[in-house]
Amino acid sequence: MSTAEGAPPRRPSLDPASAAIRNAVRQALADVDVRSGSDGGTGSEGRAGPGALPGVIVAVSGGADSMALLHACAFLNRRGELSARAVTVDHGLQSSSAEVARRVVSIAESWGVPAEIATVSIDAGDEGVEAAARDARYEALEEARTVHAADWVLTAHTRNDQAETVLLGLMRGSGTRSLAGMALRTGRVVRSLLDVERATNVASCRAQGIEVWHDPMNADDSFARVRARSLLASVEADLGQPITANLARTAELCRADADYLDERAEAHAAKVRGHTEVPLAGLTGLDGAILSRVVRDWAVSLGVPAQAIGAARVSRLCALIRNTAQPGARRSGCERLSLPGDTEAIVGEGLLRFGRDAKTR
Repeated sequence: MSTAEGAPPRRPSLDPASAAIRNAVRQALADVDVRSGSDGGTGSEGRAGPGALPGVIVAVSGGADSMALLHACAFLNRRGELSARAVTVDHGLQSSSAEVARRVVSIAESWGVPAEIATVSIDAGDEGVEAAARDARYEALEEARTVHAADWVLTAHTRNDQAETVLLGLMRGSGTRSLAGMALRTGRVVRSLLDVERATNVASCRAQGIEVWHDPMNADDSFARVRARSLLASVEADLGQPITANLARTAELCRADADYLDERAEAHAAKVRGHTEVPLAGLTGLDGAILSRVVRDWAVSLGVPAQAIGAARVSRLCALIRNTAQPGARRSGCERLSLPGDTEAIVGEGLLRFGRDAKTR
């Protein structure tokens, strides 16, 4: 159909999904207040200030979520709303990973965004492949952020990812902090699509004709997150309820509670952090929600792996501490509790002590 004589051709309208993603990125950057240097003016290297463009490293795997994020950032980059650089991390876990990484770089550069590949080696160790890959990925992204003096690393975690995180926390029987899921910002990482549904990213890629990669690990049900994803979809379909949105809302509510409790606990935790001997008198009067945070922080500060000291172990240690304040409690002798990493907590004689597990000596 031709246009009226002399009138410029009409530009195609922006699809709602892509518009939502662009606005989500804008809102995320506004919320972390890049331009005003809300972290005390230190910024990434102290360069963020009035009128300065936020510099962002866009983490891109090649999947629909990160490609939709990259496309939105490319638009904002062209508009002069931010300064973007794409980084794709090649974990080497699939035979096609190098080719996928090269394709991501090529697409990013065709959209006007400079891009690079960060190649990492994965040693699964005791944590497993997922955790090792995640740690290596964030380390590579932070290195890129530092090298390029960027303010933030933007990731494409979605509301669905948030719901899966909460579900996994429920399955582990975790406390409030775990159920709080992922925050918008952790350090220099900003999860800019945390309020966006995965389906929105897929719709954006389809509307914009964006080529995406389907990671085979996302279909491997040997991974707990993949099983959680499948379970969420099944439950949502069976119950006809917005489970994903409700779990994401639960995370938001739990995060507010957890932030408040963490703040209250910090003053007590600071007094015992790193000390191998702690007077029990300063612990026995603490409320349960505060005590559990203090003793967990204490154990982690002395080298106990944070991911290995679960809620059950923390609860048992709190019970031993509280028992010393009960009438008729044994005043001599000590109770021992084994902790991860061949360590132990020793409670008794007026002290909470940290040491090597006697069974390993």
